[in-house]
Amino acid sequence: MRTAIDRSEQVRGTTSPNPPVGCVVLDASGAVVGVGATQPPGGPHAEVVALRQAGERAAGGTAVVTLEPCAHTGRTPPCTDALREAGIARVVHAVSDPNPQAAGGAEVLRAAGVEVQSGLLAREAANGPLRAWLHFVRTGRPHVTWKYAATLDGRSAAADGSSKWISSADSRAEVHQIRAKVDAIVAGTGTVLADDPQLTARHPDGTLLPRQPLRVVVGDRPIPPGARVLDDSAETVQLPGGDPAGALAELARRGIVDVLLEGGPTLAGAFLAAGCVDRIIGYVAPMLFGSGRAALGDAGVGTISQALRFEVEEVSMCGPDVRVSAVPVRRPGCGREETSVHRDR
Repeated sequence: MRTAIDRSEQVRGTTSPNPPVGCVVLDASGAVVGVGATQPPGGPHAEVVALRQAGERAAGGTAVVTLEPCAHTGRTPPCTDALREAGIARVVHAVSDPNPQAAGGAEVLRAAGVEVQSGLLAREAANGPLRAWLHFVRTGRPHVTWKYAATLDGRSAAADGSSKWISSADSRAEVHQIRAKVDAIVAGTGTVLADDPQLTARHPDGTLLPRQPLRVVVGDRPIPPGARVLDDSAETVQLPGGDPAGALAELARRGIVDVLLEGGPTLAGAFLAAGCVDRIIGYVAPMLFGSGRAALGDAGVGTISQALRFEVEEVSMCGPDVRVSAVPVRRPGCGREETSVHRDR
């Protein structure tokens, strides 16, 4: 299962609006004979890729999958059909499919005489490669990670506005790897006008990584024609207004599942105040400014009882910086919850 999870992580960001699924096929003796991951929309799913690799050796064997095999026809036939036709005797999946359009695969397989086990390493899969997609299916809106870098005293820029570089080269390299696996990077017009960011995923030498997310600029002020965010490195869209829930609803309609929020303190505050942040990744550098711009603007907190509380998932070092990952103690509201799901598996 850990091999399947690793393989699903490798394709994260390439499968939206479908889930990044990994699959390992074992033959009847327990030897690995096929490994696969979901291909971009319209392509084969993880189970089919692994079964093709296994060939006749799959008969009587086991399929280990990160997500319950689908039982419906979308752009491709049901994965349950492929598993039965290959003669798979046992299926082990980590996470049950919450999508009512595709769920029920376990029951279909059991009815066909296939042994089914669920829940193996479910937390690892659900909090890893499947995190954003599961959130998208359950809420109808993209999963939002707010990424920021700050000093020990919470400053994102010095008194003169300078901010390059607060975080270390190690942290910046890691952020570019994160960018390469999300569907969209979101920033506000204020950040675009002040800092002229490119909002791309790059190697340490500045060259572009093979995959680029959609660049999204939120706000009404026009983007200058020469802004780097308008270059040909990646596609860019501007969403007018400052309503986080409205912006995310539009991105959901575009099939965007995983969003990295990289705007300045004003946009971050607006998303947090609206309950539209699902995870925070903070890079805290071992330096002090004493004054300057705070990393977070007005988030709707007037008194300590209104504090936005988070649970720390992980604390680690990234070069000299402390990397903190945290999720809300209470589930964000972010406008009206939608019941529709977006998946064409």
